[in-house]
Amino acid sequence: MFSGIFDLPWWGYVITALGLTHITIASVTIFLHRYQAHRSLEMHAIPSHFFRFWLWMTTGMVTKEWAAIHRKHHAKCETVEDPHSPQVLGINRVLWGGVFLYVKESRNKETMERFGHGTPNDWIENTIYTPHQKLGIVLMLLLDLAMFGVVPGALIWVVQMIWIPFWAAGVINGLGHFWGYRNFDCVDASTNLFPWGILIGGEELHNNHHTYATSAKLSAKWYEFDIGWLYIRILEVLGLAKVKKTIPVPRLGETRKVVDLEMLQTVITHRYDVMTRYLDGLKAEYARELKLLREKHGERFDTKRLRVALLADAQKLPAHLSEHLSEALAHSPRLAQLHGMREELAALWARSSASSEQLLHQLQDWCQRAEESGVQQLRELSLRMRSYCAV
Repeated sequence: MFSGIFDLPWWGYVITALGLTHITIASVTIFLHRYQAHRSLEMHAIPSHFFRFWLWMTTGMVTKEWAAIHRKHHAKCETVEDPHSPQVLGINRVLWGGVFLYVKESRNKETMERFGHGTPNDWIENTIYTPHQKLGIVLMLLLDLAMFGVVPGALIWVVQMIWIPFWAAGVINGLGHFWGYRNFDCVDASTNLFPWGILIGGEELHNNHHTYATSAKLSAKWYEFDIGWLYIRILEVLGLAKVKKTIPVPRLGETRKVVDLEMLQTVITHRYDVMTRYLDGLKAEYARELKLLREKHGERFDTKRLRVALLADAQKLPAHLSEHLSEALAHSPRLAQLHGMREELAALWARSSASSEQLLHQLQDWCQRAEESGVQQLRELSLRMRSYCAV
């Protein structure tokens, strides 16, 4: 049997397969995701063309289709228009059938026209990559067979073909909105799967990404590692890339005595830090009030469901859960106060029609009530907001 150009031990073929798929993962996260879909960095023609060529050879994906579908996912996240939401379609359908959802959405002309702007439109894209998107993976098969032999080469090619459909389309789009931890209280259900973004190029840090979608760096905490960011920094040092945006790191200065327009802007800039600290600081208060509610009214209120409802986006709660929460708030003034102030705070950056003066007045009123509420966590949060420095 033809053994191929390279005659490797079994573990050599395993390492080769992992290395080749890792190049594909890096191409997806750096080129398709951070560069094309979100424009979080600029990229030199050399790595840009390499990544595009490699993706044509190993996935057959069209850049415009991938970018358009991903942009629509962000724009319509967790709604019926989201191409692959486990909250809407169910975790099993997205985890195991994510690739089919991708193919289905790629045939939606409206999605391509509305969200596919700014992607490559040159001769090689229009003549080779898009009309002959399957030719690349056939060439990859022939190369694998020639280099590694019939059986090892075929197995390596199969691994290459299923790697992105499973890990990116299934795991990230599925588990990344279903299971894991959250650094930020963003409006969707995105989660970080692991603090070490190595296997899937940093995409494991999905909650960080959905919170700051235009950041070229996906890690946010000191213990998180984004290998895709490492590669971007290497490209930047070599003069082959230029980072445009990263996650803003809150800087604290002298506490403002007056709530002014500059403070309003810094609070809006650091809104995810504000909301995350709100929830972290008030979890104990929520738990205490829910316990009192259960002791007073018995089985009438489901505290587990209420805990979920209190931490979720009120606009996306199912009707029955929203009604259950409203009834609980009516029987607990303290819980209603905590929940109401969180909703008011979130509304500061959601009311696009309000003037700066109106928003400023709302923030002034919120800070005053927080500092006079008698709730230590609210007072501390208000003082932190007064201390934010401009980015």
